[in-house]
Amino acid sequence: MKVVVIDGQSGRMGQVLIERIRAAALPCEIAAVGTNAIATSAMLKAGADAGATGENPVVVNCRDADVIAGPIGILAADSLLGEVTPAMALAVGQSPARKLLLPVNHCNNVVVGTQSMTLSKLMDEAVELLRAMCPET
Repeated sequence: MKVVVIDGQSGRMGQVLIERIRAAALPCEIAAVGTNAIATSAMLKAGADAGATGENPVVVNCRDADVIAGPIGILAADSLLGEVTPAMALAVGQSPARKLLLPVNHCNNVVVGTQSMTLSKLMDEAVELLRAMCPET
């Protein structure tokens, strides 16, 4: 199963998510796609199998992903302080992959009902959902 983790800024969210996926020993190939080189580097250090940076890698990797994971802003053009391009948001949104989106309430996007959950709890839930999606080994 191919999991594409997309992140920007410092890549910290993607880094922690990849570390937790690896700690859970889930049988998946992880492709880290950063909107910038710093984010990609952080995710590779966390244990991603491959990494790439920029708009085209987002578009290409979303085509054959089984799961796409990252902050909810990857669905919104100009989010992550402008790092998500319209083409990136379109590629994520149109991908047939299942999406594990972490509701980060920034950039004027507020997800109702998530204010009481810490980011750590949200990541735990994301890993459990991913575990349920993984084929039995």
